[in-house]
Amino acid sequence: MPRIYIETYGCQMNVSDSELMLGVLAQEGYVRTDDPAIADVMLVNTCAVRDHAEQRVLGRMGELKRHKRPGDVLGVVGCMAQRLGPTLLERVPQVDLVIGPDGYRGLPELIARARGGERAAEVDFKAWEHYEDVPPLRADPFSAFVTVQRGCDYRCTFCIVPMTRGPERSRKLADVVGEVTSLATAGTTEVTLLGQTVNSYHDGTHDFADLLQAVGVVPGIRRVRFTSPYPTDFTPRVLAAMAATPTVCEHVHLPVQSGSSRVLKRMLRRYDRGRFLEVVAALRQALPGMALTTDIIVGFPGETEDEFQETLSLVADVGFDDAFTFKYSVREGTPAVRLKDHVTEEIQAERLGRLIALVRSGAKRKNVGLVGTTHEVLVEGRAKRGSLLQARTRTNKIALVEGPDEWIGTYRRVRFTGTTGSTFAAGPVS
Repeated sequence: MPRIYIETYGCQMNVSDSELMLGVLAQEGYVRTDDPAIADVMLVNTCAVRDHAEQRVLGRMGELKRHKRPGDVLGVVGCMAQRLGPTLLERVPQVDLVIGPDGYRGLPELIARARGGERAAEVDFKAWEHYEDVPPLRADPFSAFVTVQRGCDYRCTFCIVPMTRGPERSRKLADVVGEVTSLATAGTTEVTLLGQTVNSYHDGTHDFADLLQAVGVVPGIRRVRFTSPYPTDFTPRVLAAMAATPTVCEHVHLPVQSGSSRVLKRMLRRYDRGRFLEVVAALRQALPGMALTTDIIVGFPGETEDEFQETLSLVADVGFDDAFTFKYSVREGTPAVRLKDHVTEEIQAERLGRLIALVRSGAKRKNVGLVGTTHEVLVEGRAKRGSLLQARTRTNKIALVEGPDEWIGTYRRVRFTGTTGSTFAAGPVS
C-alpha cells in the first residue's frame, strides 16, 4: 500500500484539513507514515498568515526533496499553496503538485498525474465544498476538531485569509450534529468547532447559538470548545447559549490585535477598544471563571509608541491568561501593504519583547493564584518530555500529572501543586 506523509504548519484548521486529506487518501488505500524517508507521497500543509511561515516551508521543501525517489511525489497544500498557486512550481522545481484548501478531493487524481510526470496546481475556490462525504482520519479518538465554517467575508487590512480560504460558508447544522454524534458513538468526548470567524456561523436557518446548543447536548459529549471567534459576533443569543449549555468550556480565544482604537480602525476591525472591553465583560458575566487568550500584532503600519502603550494597558486591564504575539508581517495582496509609515524591524522587535514580558508576568501571576485549587482534566497523552501525563482543564490550562497510560482519554480530578508560570504540576485527587 502507498505511504503518505503529511507535515502540518499553522492553525487548528490546518490540522483538521490534514486529517481530512488523510481521510481522502485512506479511501484510495494510502496508509499514514510519520517518516518522510519511507513515504511515497510527501505533503506539506502550509500557513500563509506571516512571511516567516512561508520561508520555513520553502526551507523544509529543500530538506524533504532529499527523500524523493523515482516515482515519489512532493506537494505543497493549504493556504500558501492557494496564495502562490502555479508560481510555486516555478520557484521550487522539486515540487510536483500545489493544491489549495478546496482541492483536497482531487488529491488521488493529482498524485497519479504527478507520478506520470505531470506537475499540476489546483487552486480554484469551490463555494459548495464542505467534504461532507469524506471521513477525516483523526489522531485522537477522544478529542476532535470539527470544521463548521470555511472562508472569511471580513476584510481586515493585514489578513491574507480571505484570499487563501475564499468566501465564508457554513455547513448545515444537521450535518455538523450528525458528525459529532458519530464521533461520540465512537468514543469522542470533546469537540472543538472550527471556523475562521466561527461565531458568525449561519447555515441560512440556524446561527451559532443554535449550533452550540445542538452540539452541546449530543449524548457522550462532555466538552465543547470553539475557535476562533470574532469579538463583535458574540450576540446576546450566543452569550445566552454559552451560559445555558453546561458542556461549553470556560475558555475563549478572543483576538484583539491591538489595544488602540486608531490602530484597530486602520486594521478595519469592526470594534474599537471600548467595544472590545464590553465583549470581555459580557463573556465573563455569561461564564464566570472564564479564561481568555488572544492574538496581538505589534508594529502595524503607522503604530506610534503611544498607540502601542494602549495595547500594553489593555493587556493589563483585561488580564489575559495567555496571548499569541506577532510582529506585523507584510502580505502582498492585502490593503495594509499600501499604508504609509511602516514600523522598522528594530522597533517591532523591541515592542514585541515588552509585550511578551507583560503577558508572561500577568499569566504567571494568575497561575500562581491557582496553585492549590482542584480541577477536572482530560488526560491527553504523554508529555513531550519526561514520564508524566499531559492533561487539560476546561479553562485550557495544561497540567502535568503522574499516572498510567490507561488514564489517557479519561477525565480525572487533580489538584494543582505548582506552576512554572505557564503549565502546572498536579496530583490526582481521589
